[in-house]
Amino acid sequence: MTTRPVVLSLEQALSLPSATLRFAQLGWRVIRIESTPSGDTLPGDPNRYIGERVADDDRRSYFIAPNVGKEAIALNLKDERGRAILRQLIRTLDVDVFCCNTLPSRYRSLGIDYATLSAERPGLIWAAISALGPSWPDTPGYDPVIQAMCGYMALTGEHGGPPTLMGVPVVDLKAGDELYANVLLALLERATTGKGQEINVSMMQAAASWLLTFLPLLDFDATPSDLTRSGNAHRKFIPTNVYPARDGFVYLAIGSDLQWCRLTAIPGFESVASGARATNEGRYRERDAIYRELAALTASQSADELLVKFREATIPSTKILELGAVRDLPPLREHLTTTTLPDGRTVRMQPLPVERPEASRHLPFPPKYAADTRRLLAEAGCQPQEIDAWARDGIIAV
Repeated sequence: MTTRPVVLSLEQALSLPSATLRFAQLGWRVIRIESTPSGDTLPGDPNRYIGERVADDDRRSYFIAPNVGKEAIALNLKDERGRAILRQLIRTLDVDVFCCNTLPSRYRSLGIDYATLSAERPGLIWAAISALGPSWPDTPGYDPVIQAMCGYMALTGEHGGPPTLMGVPVVDLKAGDELYANVLLALLERATTGKGQEINVSMMQAAASWLLTFLPLLDFDATPSDLTRSGNAHRKFIPTNVYPARDGFVYLAIGSDLQWCRLTAIPGFESVASGARATNEGRYRERDAIYRELAALTASQSADELLVKFREATIPSTKILELGAVRDLPPLREHLTTTTLPDGRTVRMQPLPVERPEASRHLPFPPKYAADTRRLLAEAGCQPQEIDAWARDGIIAV
């Protein structure tokens, strides 16, 4: 592997771009492939056109954060000439990792399957994200659909209320993180064996792997309340929940009997304690009454007053913060990533998941559609007249 790994990624939407973003943050070279214009649809990744127009028409707000630090090329892989260009890029750019998130049924016809591309570059790490994996090659999938299929929506929302979508696209991001982690593992193994690998990430399987506190309960004779929506209350640790304050809400977490003792030792909270509630098992039986009694106590005090008392008793607690306040939290604000708009303005984005000395917190603004096609093809040894001819024939977009 070169000192700066090269990733070539046929990507769109969020799941795969979120994974290749993490490679870009490590300083790797990430080249995103998009399709050439077709019919009346807008060219390239549909996410380019989602959200507010912050730079120009094809770099809108929803597209920015997952695609900073990348290069962009447009190829028509439905044409054999486009597929030949892809193979040339794999060879001449010393590509270490090829990624895609198109339907598995299209891999072979587009010439992007593992067998075809690894023949061009032995040792290639090939990684794909799809809804259900290659055994279900024609099934499309988006984050909300997989949330519904995997029980996430059945577990989210108020008890007795309708199924609810989670506020963060966790399935997309989970699938992206699985691809990222497995590519790193494959590169580590290649350093010893010299062999490449084929990696297939199923969004459904990745999402279901997070059901470790639920799926085993099916074989443990769980009660229906253990397997359905519970609002903000923790299903097991009582009385972890959201409570009203005079001027808002606070979240209070009790994770042990010792913390319960500390809570009920706070002046004014003694009345909630009883011998039957000394253990979590006893509190579970009386949870509805405990929620009511605590809510009556917290509602007469301000959130700041409550938090001072809880912190002095070393009880985990917080206000319910809006996103603007989250961004300004001292533990986060020094770790935010940034990019610079074409007009010179700085955009603050999400922090790095983990600080690493080689990771960059400032990355170049995402490229316009097909911005780097001509330059990258020239780097791969293509002649100007070839590039011009391919552009005229719709094999590439420049």
